[in-house]
Amino acid sequence: MVLASSGVVGILDPVDFLALQAIRKGLEDMPGSSFLAAWDFTADPCTFSGVLCDGDRVVALALGDPRAGSPGLQGRLDPALGRLSALAELSLVPGRVTGPVPDALARCSDLRFLALSKNLLSGPIPPTLGALIRLRTLDLSYNQLTGPIPTALAAAPALSNLILCHNQLSGPLPPFPDSSTALLRLDLKHNQLSGPVPPLPPSLQYLGLGSNALTGAVDAVLPRLTGLNFLDLSSNQLQGPIPGSVFALPLAMLQLQRNAFSGPVAPEGDVVIPVVDLSYNRLWGRLPPQLAAVGRLYLNNNRFTGEVPSRLVQGLTNGMQLLYLQHNFLTGLEIGPAAAATIPVGASLCLQYNCMAPPFDAPCPLKAGTQRMRPVDQCPDWRG
Repeated sequence: MVLASSGVVGILDPVDFLALQAIRKGLEDMPGSSFLAAWDFTADPCTFSGVLCDGDRVVALALGDPRAGSPGLQGRLDPALGRLSALAELSLVPGRVTGPVPDALARCSDLRFLALSKNLLSGPIPPTLGALIRLRTLDLSYNQLTGPIPTALAAAPALSNLILCHNQLSGPLPPFPDSSTALLRLDLKHNQLSGPVPPLPPSLQYLGLGSNALTGAVDAVLPRLTGLNFLDLSSNQLQGPIPGSVFALPLAMLQLQRNAFSGPVAPEGDVVIPVVDLSYNRLWGRLPPQLAAVGRLYLNNNRFTGEVPSRLVQGLTNGMQLLYLQHNFLTGLEIGPAAAATIPVGASLCLQYNCMAPPFDAPCPLKAGTQRMRPVDQCPDWRG
């Protein structure tokens, strides 16, 4: 027990008491916040806002006012956090906390939940966090972390959610144990990761790798991930074919744009994903009519040829809101101008800069440019 200077008897373990004092000294309220101002160590720290105790030990620590829009904290995270040896949950509200993620957190062997997102934390991710065998969620997103993703972290046996997006992490993706059944969410978007996408656990439901510098093919990786409900591989340098199986996934959005994917697009059946974006790739062949039920379909800036299937254009009369086909090598429509006139006013069909003169005027985005069709010398199959 701790006897505070005012004579108030506290029940908190003395090691935890001193650790909280050190943590408090490293942090301060941002203007408009009074979260830490209420931490009066003449009282029992187990009554402090954000502190949860079980008996005489701190088991959860939520630093900062969790209400939306509340100012966060500034300062640094003290390594004394590692002395809270019974700690199971640690979170930090968005703010301006700087410095490294304390390596000492690896001593919190019961830690299950660690969320320090939307601050200014920098430096590498401590590899020792991979030794936390009970860790289920690690969220270090929206910081300024650098260096590689530790291999030991990818092998953490209980890890379900690994959220490291919007940092400056670099190097290859670490190998993930093929036998893992725990990992559900892998969010690494908006980093500087490079190299190929390794085999990933089939347990994944959320895969976010967009806006990195990843290379190589994914046609051997994606078919194993049959449980995905979110997939973003956009803005990388990925190559090779798009496996037809991805179009059968229960996704709200399929984001494969701005890569170097090539080959024909061959869904295994009719596609019902609300948004499919395959733009800015090197895809070729005929447009697949199986995409007619997609709500918003971006196929622009590829190398598609032939006529636009009638099913695709008719999709605009059956609920499709947008069909972008500009900057391809398409040579016509399988329907005439009269049928095209039935396209609803609110639907968008862009055919600009293909190997045909668009049969009717339709609104196109500014990025489509002002040229209505390609130069004839780029269109060997065009008949005029």
